[in-house]
Amino acid sequence: MTDIPSVPYSAVFRCIAGCQGAYPLDSLIYCCPSCHGLLEVSHDVGALQRLSGEEWIELFDSRYPARAGTVDASGVWSKREWVYPGLDSRDIIHFSEGNTPLVELPHRVSGLGRGWIKQCGHTQTGSFKDLGMTVLVSAVKRLRRRRPSLKAVACASTGDTSAALAAYCARAGIPALILLPEGKTSMAQLLQPLASGAVVCALRTDFDGCMKIVQKLTEDGHIYLANSLNSLRLEGQKTLAIEICQQLGWRAPDWVVIPGGNLGNVSALGYGFSLLHRLGLIRKRPRIACAQAQQANPLYRAYKAGRADVGSIVARNTLATAIQIGNPVSAPRAVQVLREFHGVVEQASEQELADAAALADSEGMLCCPQTAVALACSRKLVHVGVIGSEDETVVISTANGLKFMDYKRDYHRNDLEGLQCRHANPHHVLEPNLKSVLAFVEQLGRCGLDTNV
Repeated sequence: MTDIPSVPYSAVFRCIAGCQGAYPLDSLIYCCPSCHGLLEVSHDVGALQRLSGEEWIELFDSRYPARAGTVDASGVWSKREWVYPGLDSRDIIHFSEGNTPLVELPHRVSGLGRGWIKQCGHTQTGSFKDLGMTVLVSAVKRLRRRRPSLKAVACASTGDTSAALAAYCARAGIPALILLPEGKTSMAQLLQPLASGAVVCALRTDFDGCMKIVQKLTEDGHIYLANSLNSLRLEGQKTLAIEICQQLGWRAPDWVVIPGGNLGNVSALGYGFSLLHRLGLIRKRPRIACAQAQQANPLYRAYKAGRADVGSIVARNTLATAIQIGNPVSAPRAVQVLREFHGVVEQASEQELADAAALADSEGMLCCPQTAVALACSRKLVHVGVIGSEDETVVISTANGLKFMDYKRDYHRNDLEGLQCRHANPHHVLEPNLKSVLAFVEQLGRCGLDTNV
């Protein structure tokens, strides 16, 4: 690990509504005891300000790239003073997560003039959820030494959270319990926690129903809650903001477009950009756009109605299964962030997201449906002039498209009910001889395709 000046950095849980009270990060607490609202991790910014912005930049740059096997190899723990200060390195469970690519985004995919895509699916379990889970499971490892009665960790999930929790718990030797909505995750997402040895229960309900049960299940303190209601997860996820600015030469883009389901990612990136700006590492903060699927759009509805109270809806089936959430637990945090960042909310229909995914795939990106929602919304925001043609924009890609191959199979079979698969590219079954292949290639040439091989 790279050493820093001896400063007593610290952080505690505090109520986001401002209620009195501060609670250690190794407390078994998820909500404010006074108002039952959400908690956030509050850092001692005064201590952090003892280093200048330039000194923080020098420190973070000195840790990248790091030697394999070290804590600094993690994009989360290389920023540890801003995440979980004081955590013993022996408690840290990581897979060198983070440091994911920031890739130039072709105009034809998103309509953006200057666009980038942050490929968060290039992680151990294939989604940005790894960034938060390394923090949460490391915290549980520390906590279990003090509380032997803490037996397991549990989460409700639409797929990606369960994969991350199961993998990190497997590495830590901690039992994991997963509640999934039956039939609403891809086969790959179901198999990931099973392969990691977690206990997986498929409930005949939606994600919101699973979430209610897991909250009850974790009330007595024997099982730890791993959902984004737990703000430790957001501490890892906020390092996405730091990575983006570091990859852009320590400057912020004009816009960040984020797919929104449970809305923890909107909150996390907002926290990250705010801390970067406050400590002097960047000169400005970006604006934030939250992108929702039209079938699961409680934040969009509240935004269009001018309501701060997001409320809940019954989320309808959407191809973007990972954000099919009607009662997002992080909504109050996300609303605060969107206000502070002059944010906007847009939605994408099933047809729009299917088209966006196919266009991205045609550029070799293998796009997940949630990312396709963000790409479709980016195009719409450019079209109406909210995002300017010269604005530099980063789109957050939340997961690896390999998790959603069943959807892509049906798309290229032209087998998605009610949708036009405009860019379908079906495979061709031919007889196993040269004559058959040559005849097919000649037919392609007559259709105007380049057949020079």
